[in-house]
Amino acid sequence: MATVTNSAFTSMTSPSGDPDDLSLDVWSVPAAVIMSLCFLLGVPGNIAVIILKPNFQQLSSMTQSLMLNLAVSDLLCLLTLPLWIYSLLYSWIFGLMACKILTFLIYCSVYGSLLTVVLLSFQRYMLIVHQQFQTKMRLLLVLLWSVSLILAIPALVVRQEIPDEQLVRCSNQYSSQPQMLAVLLTETLVGFASCFIVAFSYIQLHRKVNRAAFFNNPQTSRLVTRIIIVFFVLWIPYHTMNVLSVVATTFHDKLSERTLQQRKRMQTEQTLILQLQ
Repeated sequence: MATVTNSAFTSMTSPSGDPDDLSLDVWSVPAAVIMSLCFLLGVPGNIAVIILKPNFQQLSSMTQSLMLNLAVSDLLCLLTLPLWIYSLLYSWIFGLMACKILTFLIYCSVYGSLLTVVLLSFQRYMLIVHQQFQTKMRLLLVLLWSVSLILAIPALVVRQEIPDEQLVRCSNQYSSQPQMLAVLLTETLVGFASCFIVAFSYIQLHRKVNRAAFFNNPQTSRLVTRIIIVFFVLWIPYHTMNVLSVVATTFHDKLSERTLQQRKRMQTEQTLILQLQ
């Protein structure tokens, strides 16, 4: 059975002379620069948040826990970046097990960050609109990471070492188009459901609550609002490309290959830059 391949964190090049292949080759250097900046800025920044906890005394205990959780999940992703940068510029030399485990950690981190932002938004909505949000923080975090681990399991299945001329790439290799569609649809449904919850929470806040009450803690409101803005800016294009990939794969149109190539580029940039939030 023919396999379907897709690279989420590395660019795939070909000597075929196709303009898309050339653009991927040219694109890999800027992508590596962006990842390097993410690493240099993100690692010390998130470590500082975890250790110093700046302005945390003005946040509720639950918001503090969620902010720390966001920093930890971001740091988990950022610490793997040097390996992905090397792989992007040269070749994957770290073995199949590392390929699967590191990708699994990346997806755990991304889903952990995603669900944390959703909880931050929903928490503010419940506290301000309904004056209630009582739950055991430890249980909530365990549930959050359990869901993240489950959602990341497909990475262990589809991630493979794939020969690319004289190089080896750590890339997604699907056994069939239905498997590929299942993975893409899961990512897309989780992503858009999360975006819907975040948007719903903030729309309801502005509809039902006096703006003075909503911004009674300006620092907290600015912090959460910035996180939400970055969340939408970086996630919407990613999931839009997912939808286009699903449509192209389902209907086998002539643009399917081009769409998947565009998705490869966007996945590398969007998924990793997301960790700067």
